[in-house]
Amino acid sequence: MPDSVSPVSFPPSFLWGAATSAYQIEGAVREGGRTPSIWDTFSRTPGRTAGGETGDIAVDHYHRYRDDVALMAELGLGAYRFSVSWSRVQPTGRGPAVQVGLDFYRRLVDELLERGIKPAVTLYHWDLPQELEDAGGWPERDTALRFAEYAQLVGEALGDRVEQWITLNEPWCSAFLGYGSGVHAPGRTDPVASLRAAHHLNLAHGLGVSALRAVLPARARIAVSLNSSVVRPLSQDPADLAAARRIDDLANGVFHGPMLHGAYPETLFAATASLTDWSYVLDGDVRTIHAPVDALGLNYYTPAMVSAAPGEVKGPRADGHGASDHSPWPGADDVLFHQSPGDRTAMGWSIDPTGLYDLLMRYSREAPGLPLYITENGAAYDDKPEPDGSVHDPERIAYLHGHLAEVRRALADGADVRGYYLWSLMDNFEWAYGYDKRFGAVYVDYATLERTPKSSARWYAEAARTGVLPPVEPAV
Repeated sequence: MPDSVSPVSFPPSFLWGAATSAYQIEGAVREGGRTPSIWDTFSRTPGRTAGGETGDIAVDHYHRYRDDVALMAELGLGAYRFSVSWSRVQPTGRGPAVQVGLDFYRRLVDELLERGIKPAVTLYHWDLPQELEDAGGWPERDTALRFAEYAQLVGEALGDRVEQWITLNEPWCSAFLGYGSGVHAPGRTDPVASLRAAHHLNLAHGLGVSALRAVLPARARIAVSLNSSVVRPLSQDPADLAAARRIDDLANGVFHGPMLHGAYPETLFAATASLTDWSYVLDGDVRTIHAPVDALGLNYYTPAMVSAAPGEVKGPRADGHGASDHSPWPGADDVLFHQSPGDRTAMGWSIDPTGLYDLLMRYSREAPGLPLYITENGAAYDDKPEPDGSVHDPERIAYLHGHLAEVRRALADGADVRGYYLWSLMDNFEWAYGYDKRFGAVYVDYATLERTPKSSARWYAEAARTGVLPPVEPAV
């Protein structure tokens, strides 16, 4: 059970962490037997990423991990969430592990433990081995079977030292941005493939949980990280309420339905019946997906506001998920997305901390008794060094203060929130945006790869040290 909650401070056991992902920070894409992932291929395809930028070097964490862990310790982080590169460990997505690939993660985990930082391993953060995509990718059932084998290999290698495990990060993005709108790797634009991918990602999660349970010690804790949307109707008109329900099914129910409740929403099947009969959901699949987990990770950045499209107008594309002529919302072309009011980040995302409170309280009801973690939350801003080399980012401090205050409010209202992972530890390769968007609490000079903690990093370190949110730094 969580500690008693103060109205002004966080429980002493609250976990203060930061998060990254392999392709965004590691670099070294051709070292140690690593083969291309779908993001290597996608980023090298002309027109796919800003400026044609790739993660070939990223921030070179592969070679600089010791210094990066020392920086985490300096900032007082209690936990570090990172992902494993599947193609670094299992280059073809099949067969035995490459030990030199696993050795990198063994060294990283050892370094974290020596510094008193808890490692949290995410098995899949979007970088599918290209050979598996060539064989059909996530729309094919076999990819889920391959994921289970990969999960077992990593569990066997790191399970003696790692207690916190996450199967998938944001499967919505993998399925619907990767196979629906095409703004993420592998860049396909097939609405039926995106729905098939969603199911097989769910199946991979369930099979992965079972594979990990078979090899991990009893103390291990297994979770999944969902970027569940806070979907708000533009009005209380019945048509807008119906539009919000359809998007909620596609954003949330498609994953938490089978994972948490053991069933897909019938309303999801009805809304997508013109596209698919869901015959790829085989007997026993949902039971497998419904494998019990020990915690739920939630990633939150901004809410969604939707309405029914008037007349012949079709949507969306004001949904904050990149520019494409193809929608990531299969069967919902008659739903419009609207910008929520208020200030925005450099991503154009509206800033609304109350959405995080609403999300935590929703999942307190959806999954009573299941501990919750915020596994990603943060903001991109156009950070620039001062003449003396320091980097001040009062906007990010205000963003973090607002959202952490809502976490504290949720705790006070009974949500069992155990920890918070800031996204991101450092500036990195921001997917299709290349190096144009900076989410880091640590500034990275991409020419020299020098790391400089921003003022938000110091602010966050003080919050982690005291359990009390420091004042917001005034904007200059």
